[in-house]
Amino acid sequence: MTFVYNPPKEPVLPIVYRDQDIVVFDKPSGLLSVRGKLPEHQDSIESRAQRVWPKIGVVHRLDMATSGLMVWALNKPAHSSLARQFQERQTSKQYIARVYGQIEADEGLIELPLICDWPNRPKQMVDFNRGKKSTTYWQVLNRDTDSTRVLLHPITGRSHQLRVHMLSIGHPILGDRLYAHKKALALAPRLQLHAENLVFSHPVSGEKMAFVAPCPF
Repeated sequence: MTFVYNPPKEPVLPIVYRDQDIVVFDKPSGLLSVRGKLPEHQDSIESRAQRVWPKIGVVHRLDMATSGLMVWALNKPAHSSLARQFQERQTSKQYIARVYGQIEADEGLIELPLICDWPNRPKQMVDFNRGKKSTTYWQVLNRDTDSTRVLLHPITGRSHQLRVHMLSIGHPILGDRLYAHKKALALAPRLQLHAENLVFSHPVSGEKMAFVAPCPF
């Protein structure tokens, strides 16, 4: 089935917090973080935000299908500070996901190197020879008949990391159009992955800032 980009129109710009240096968004599922290359893929958090702040700086992204918290910068010094925090892993991100099947263990650590699956891009894959080191801590929150609700804490920030790591242990995220098998895809109307918690230091004051966006599923 051919994918047609049909981003949500509301909220237009889902702002959780802003001051003169930063803005925190709660991105809805189905909206691109930044513009795509095609004309029909221009609508994004980036294009919407630039109408308000023409020089807004993208610090990190979420996959189109993932919802949740992102912080971006409103000036160059703030951008440099936030980018450094993310690069040096001084930030903390926690996600909620629903995955296929019942995970037997209560928690675990996945350390599998990832690389772009070039013929099938944007998909990523595990590659022990060429992949970049990728680490995810997971913890079971609860289990039901067909799925398990988990807390995911990415130690590294590779593209599609959480999606590929959960797939690699046999529990793809529900509603994942790229990685889920038919049964897992059919169990949810959208990718069941949400960036619920984000912690970082304010780029100017140095104050520790923590945000929570309640999980919508």
